[in-house]
Amino acid sequence: MPTLKELSNGFRFFFFSFDCNEQMHVHVSKDNKICKFWIEPVSLAKNYGFSSKELNTIYKQIRLKNNLIKNCWHEHCGQ
Repeated sequence: MPTLKELSNGFRFFFFSFDCNEQMHVHVSKDNKICKFWIEPVSLAKNYGFSSKELNTIYKQIRLKNNLIKNCWHEHCGQ
């Protein structure tokens, strides 16, 4: 389960290996909260516990580092 260390800001951004057959996305966790964002276009797929303010912060991080996330996804998934 690769973690994108360049995108922390208190959150953990990561991929699951078995998710490579899905649309490009990234999982984000902090404490006991987790969410999933689609990458193209950036949009929330699932949320379990994050507040609107936290989701907005995560969204901005993903938009800011979109190319990095895409490159890591392709490297991890071999696509």
